Amino acid sequence: MATCFQLRGCGAQRLSLLPLGRGPCPCAGYLGLSTQPKPGLALLRGYAQGPAGLPPALLRTDGFVGGRWLPARAVFPVYDPASGAELGKVADCGAPEARAAVRAAYEAFCSWREVSAKERSSLLRKWYDLMIKNKEDLAKIITAENGKPLKEAQGEILYSALFLEWFSEEARRIYGDIIYTPAKDKRSLVLKQPVGVATVITPWNFPSAMITRKVGAALAAGCTVVVKPAEDTPLSALALAELAKQAGIPPGVYNVVPCSRKKAKEVGEALCTDPLVSKISFTGSTATGKILLHYAADSVKRVSMELGGHAPFIVFDSANVDQAVAGAMASKFRNSGQTCVCSNRFLVQRGIHDSFVKKLAEAIKRDLRVGNGFEEGTTQGPLINEKAIEKVEKHVSDAVSKGATIETGGKRHRFGKNFFEPTLLSNVTWDMLCSHEETFGPLAPVMKFDTEEEAVAIANAADVGLAGYFYSQDPAQIWRVAEQLEVGMVGVNEGLISTVECPFGGVKQSGLGREGSKYGIDEYLELKYVCYGGL
Repeated sequence: MATCFQLRGCGAQRLSLLPLGRGPCPCAGYLGLSTQPKPGLALLRGYAQGPAGLPPALLRTDGFVGGRWLPARAVFPVYDPASGAELGKVADCGAPEARAAVRAAYEAFCSWREVSAKERSSLLRKWYDLMIKNKEDLAKIITAENGKPLKEAQGEILYSALFLEWFSEEARRIYGDIIYTPAKDKRSLVLKQPVGVATVITPWNFPSAMITRKVGAALAAGCTVVVKPAEDTPLSALALAELAKQAGIPPGVYNVVPCSRKKAKEVGEALCTDPLVSKISFTGSTATGKILLHYAADSVKRVSMELGGHAPFIVFDSANVDQAVAGAMASKFRNSGQTCVCSNRFLVQRGIHDSFVKKLAEAIKRDLRVGNGFEEGTTQGPLINEKAIEKVEKHVSDAVSKGATIETGGKRHRFGKNFFEPTLLSNVTWDMLCSHEETFGPLAPVMKFDTEEEAVAIANAADVGLAGYFYSQDPAQIWRVAEQLEVGMVGVNEGLISTVECPFGGVKQSGLGREGSKYGIDEYLELKYVCYGGL
């Protein structure tokens, strides 16, 4: 748990946080930047000159530190993955800016932790209200920088805002305990207190929701945060900063440090090793998560990790095939297969295998339309970049070379370089890459199995365990399989499982801790035992 005091010799100059609208930028002198920008510079650097139709008031491009917009010495471009068009140039922050943001968050924590739960709740609710008011504009930003269809982006904004609403309510439900012990002259209390400054590192596939799911809980608990958004999608994090400012979130409570892929390592290391940081929350790959765990270990920081998945989707002979196909479509092809809980391995029992494959192929051809996310009727947008496309191609070619059959799709889509056809493979075997690596794209590989024991063994063979799905009409089997699957979340006859009210997280190498739900706020709280004697 962080203690507020004037730190000496910590390697970061103390920031003087002034009220909004007064005095120079608190970080300017520390960063070697002029505190008196030339006329017009703030306007030119502070807002992106994005494509027509995007909301200029929310297209911020500078870092956000201590309640102020902070330019950096360099910038990096953000592109529309559908067209390749440049959306704007964003501040390319480095380690100095990251340390300045941590200092701002630390100083803000010393007062934010003392703000009443009711007031924190009220501020989070105002932030939620502003998100709902601006939901259409926020969705357009997501579609522009991420590529997902506008309808999906609108769904993400609602989901994202609901985390702020949920944790605004949970802020007032942080309870301690009184424990009675055998000693008659003593009373024992348990207090819950905020851990301190939290580093929040988020991915590109849900550039808004992955922030509010973490930040909502942190702020409700009394923590302050520094957010490092993914380099592909920083605009959503900065738009949230603009709305946080409008909502009255105090300076330094919510900070954003965008950076390019080139600087991601140094910024991540600075944010995770700074002695003023007490907590790290990360969503991303297992490989990167392991690096951040090493950083956290040196100073024994609290961590939450939502890492890679390789979700099995099991269809037993007793299943309703049409229901299973509908669930497969929803689970696999949302965001073009770029979600951590996407079904990645389809295990179908021999008795209904052929029927399932036939109906799934028909549904893919009938219901999915590849295109620009802003176009009406589009269900499948682009993948985030060329590297993502290459991985899907590699998995398809490897499977075909080892005997898999392409039922539909199988190649890049003619719409553009970052588009791939929704693909269904049959005759998939365990030795293929797609069977033991997360694809993160619109590829559905189907494996055939004979017995329940075989399916569970295949599903549990992965070293990760985020989500799992299965379809069955047998009540006894449902209980057995739900308990035996080595995952953190199970969908039974259901392909979409995420909701703010329920805990999100995995087991094995899929991570540590839980997000959302009443349990999510505990990740940002420390327990303190108080023994009151002499009574």
